[in-house]
Amino acid sequence: MKESKKTNWMLIILAILIVVIPLVFVQGEYGGADGMASEEIETLNPGYEPWFESLWEPPSGEIESLLFGLQAAIGAGAIGYIIGNWKGAAGKKESK
Repeated sequence: MKESKKTNWMLIILAILIVVIPLVFVQGEYGGADGMASEEIETLNPGYEPWFESLWEPPSGEIESLLFGLQAAIGAGAIGYIIGNWKGAAGKKESK
């Protein structure tokens, strides 16, 4: 029992370090891949015209981040639900 608690705490500390270390040691603004791609396209082909425009542009970056986080949370919940169902079904088969 104590070994399990020790392992859990070590994993929690490791997860915190994985998040905090890049924030402390990597200076500058964190940008998305979309912005970097559009900058690269502009340098390679200055006259490039996009094929289409977005249907709806969020009013601010905060709302865009909120929607992105919500999308990630819904996806993680769906994946967790599916894996949980598979685990539960497998456990029921073994107990019979």
